[in-house]
Amino acid sequence: MPAPVLNIADAKYFDLAEMSRSKGSAMPGERFGGRMAPLAPALGAKKLGYNVTVVPPGKRAFPFHNHRLNEEMFFVVEGTGQLRFGSDTWPLRAGDVVACPPGGPEAAHQIVNTGATELKFLAVSTMLHPEVCQYPDSGKFAVTDGMGPDGFRHVGRPQDMLDYWQGE
Repeated sequence: MPAPVLNIADAKYFDLAEMSRSKGSAMPGERFGGRMAPLAPALGAKKLGYNVTVVPPGKRAFPFHNHRLNEEMFFVVEGTGQLRFGSDTWPLRAGDVVACPPGGPEAAHQIVNTGATELKFLAVSTMLHPEVCQYPDSGKFAVTDGMGPDGFRHVGRPQDMLDYWQGE
């Protein structure tokens, strides 16, 4: 069993753009970027996922999205930013706690670094699968089984849906 304590300064961070490229996708660098340190696997967590995300000034780590099944919580460690939540925006600063419950587009969320220095936050999430995420800005959805890098992941748009019996 791994040690139950890990300091975020000692965590192993990886570049989000490099991770995206390794999965065959290109992160748009003009708007998105950052680093992430997955903490849950290193600590032996089973039912919750945790990571530390670091976002450079003017960037966001992920698209505006909502989860149909999983709930997320963010704790701002340092820096300033803005939470986009549904149709509203909220300022963020060190010490703020953000709740993102599951739901439809009204629960869509995105954190943007609006400050002059890095924005660092702790993310905690339930890890229920299969999961469906929606991306209201682009009209996409994603379905994942949560089985790691070799698991099932499909990103599409509702209009691309096939008939259930097509090809049978």
